[in-house]
Amino acid sequence: MAHLSRLHWLPVAGLLATLTITGVGWDQAQARSSRAASPRSIHGPSYRPPYAAIVLDDKSGQVLHEDHADDPRHPASLTKIMTLYLLFEQIEAGTLKLDTPLPISTQAAIQNPTKMGLKANQTVKVEDAIKGLVTKSANDAAVVVAEALGGSEEEFAKLMTLKARMLGMSSTTYVNASGLPAMEQITTARDQALLGHAIQHRFPVYYQYFATPSFLWRGAEMRNHNNLLGNVRGVDGIKTGYTEASGYNLVCSVRRDDRHIVAVVLGGTSNAARDTRMRQLIEANITLASAQRTAPIVVEGKELDSAPVTAMAPAPTFAPASAHSKPTRLTGAKPQVQAAKPAANPSLQAADTKAAPRPVTRKVAPNKTSTIMVPETIAATAVRQSQHVERRLNLPSSP
Repeated sequence: MAHLSRLHWLPVAGLLATLTITGVGWDQAQARSSRAASPRSIHGPSYRPPYAAIVLDDKSGQVLHEDHADDPRHPASLTKIMTLYLLFEQIEAGTLKLDTPLPISTQAAIQNPTKMGLKANQTVKVEDAIKGLVTKSANDAAVVVAEALGGSEEEFAKLMTLKARMLGMSSTTYVNASGLPAMEQITTARDQALLGHAIQHRFPVYYQYFATPSFLWRGAEMRNHNNLLGNVRGVDGIKTGYTEASGYNLVCSVRRDDRHIVAVVLGGTSNAARDTRMRQLIEANITLASAQRTAPIVVEGKELDSAPVTAMAPAPTFAPASAHSKPTRLTGAKPQVQAAKPAANPSLQAADTKAAPRPVTRKVAPNKTSTIMVPETIAATAVRQSQHVERRLNLPSSP
């Protein structure tokens, strides 16, 4: 009987072995299939990111053009404008200096390109981090700054969002310092115009870094991604950005014939298409801008005594550039910052959230009006300059 029982179970054991081998083979095949599918793009080749644009007259506050300016969009590397805003704030306060070494963590070093190639357990000077951010749009440098100022990138992102509220950027939320893909990280064209407007008036000296055409880092040249810099008259900054979800983004500042505009294009289908659209917006709207200041400047809901507009020198001039030519030396004069009534420098940990924004009706040419939200109190053009700013900035001699 025992012999017969063993014979009875042999086919069953064979069946179980067959099923086990088949299952293992199926699991391996499934794993290979999953690995093969992982590089697949999120949206697919037919995806077209949503478009948005705005043109703001810096001197009058009027919105000269807008298209879906309040619709949510992903900022991509435009995020780094706010990262630099908070860094400039700490330099101005004296907490950091341009030659202060910042520690590089493993988390910073492993960031995805684009990057400077920073090495963990080493340091990078503040000024080199700034140049890496404005030229290469370095994600590793962004995390270094975030960790130095906020302790962690997550905490720094909270400070970025808090600062956005202080600037009247009511539709912007940050979750990282670089702009790498994150569903929750959103902004609008209008908010980016407010930021592009504010950073250059709040920090007129440090803003010049956005005009850095190239930066030599450990033998490698890092060229500015803003192709309009040096190729469109009057362009003096500020930043590009791209992810698959955002498309090709650009915030651009233009000073020409006593006129000054800040323009934003979000959701371009390529670098070339974005740049072409920005050129169109500049040429169509720069002549509509005011040559005289008729509205005060919004900076963090604070108002200073007005002073002559001497804080910013005329925009640098460039020789025409080609794809194969070496960058040309900047010929614009260094800015001379006039002394002004000092404003209290806000700490990264403190914010006055009581200043509710008020609606201001703006004329839009032709026969349209637009409402832009600005803080109730406003700041004037002159920005104080501390002793460490008075020394000559180490801007590149050849772009």
